[in-house]
Amino acid sequence: MQQDFTLKAYDYHLPPENIAQHPADKREGSRLFVLNQTTDIREHRRFTDIVDLLQAGDLLVVNDTRVFPARLLGRKDSGGKAEVFLLSYPQESEEKGEITATALIKSSKRPQPGSSILISDELSCTILEGLGEGRVKIALHYDRAKGLAEILSACGQIPLPPYIGRDAGSTDEDTRRYQTVYANRPGAVAAPTAGLHFSEDLLTKIREKGVAIARITLHVGYGTFAPVRTEAILEHTIHQEYIHISKENADTINQVRQQGGKIWAVGTTTVRALEFAAQESGRVTATEGWCSLYIVPGFRFQVIDNLITNFHLPQSSLLFLVSALCGRERLLYCYREAIAHNYRFYSYGDAMVILK
Repeated sequence: MQQDFTLKAYDYHLPPENIAQHPADKREGSRLFVLNQTTDIREHRRFTDIVDLLQAGDLLVVNDTRVFPARLLGRKDSGGKAEVFLLSYPQESEEKGEITATALIKSSKRPQPGSSILISDELSCTILEGLGEGRVKIALHYDRAKGLAEILSACGQIPLPPYIGRDAGSTDEDTRRYQTVYANRPGAVAAPTAGLHFSEDLLTKIREKGVAIARITLHVGYGTFAPVRTEAILEHTIHQEYIHISKENADTINQVRQQGGKIWAVGTTTVRALEFAAQESGRVTATEGWCSLYIVPGFRFQVIDNLITNFHLPQSSLLFLVSALCGRERLLYCYREAIAHNYRFYSYGDAMVILK
């Protein structure tokens, strides 16, 4: 058990060719690795088989956050290239066409406070101050007649994880596919990737089987890519992410649990949100605010029964979370088996379901 709290215990070798660079031809066309914790039986299936695994009376909980075009390419006052990566969705609340935001700036020479970056004829930013850890506070200047959302959509790019190679930036395919079909609330800089496997047709079949679907929101932050740098994983400081769970959906989740239905979490982000909202009483409560719940082996899950997830990076906090659910050694054994069967890994890769 002590080994469960050392970073090196969560390492595994993944051949580069197993890292998915593009999504499957169809959303539901991915493979599905099924782990039954009770029987320890492992199966290799298709993602469409998720309909067979769900039962009438169960509840599928999805994260409806929407990835916004957070990657902006522009030029500094000197003419040099610069990339502005917005770390949160700027809320358009000021009338003067200017709003502050937090960002990362990538350029050959770090721009100083007071300098500007021109992104388009309708959007520019001014560096206000450094915030540490590479982050800066900026003022975004935009054409109010068009509105910031429309301008970002026109000149921004969907940010992709660093392990997906795109020499010319995100493509039209990425704009469509690095987004769940139920994405509704802009605010994420990374997709809740377990949800990428669901098509509208598949969701319809799930509803027709008598399975309800509830939506929560967790805006996936840049911290999801932050490496764990402490060998003792309990010393790691987890990132904060904004969550919202309505009273209606909280009541639905609690009612299904009370009636004996299973709670299926789509993705680790949904797990974090639900378990965070149940920390006080064991029941999910309406919640809005910042979530910094850190789930590692030994954590007592109070809400979720089954988890649909993708395959995660070595030594990542997401790997800790899934290990807390099914056991580190068992999970890594499944990963080795998945690699041997040529599964595709990470954001655009195949899926895994862990059954209680």
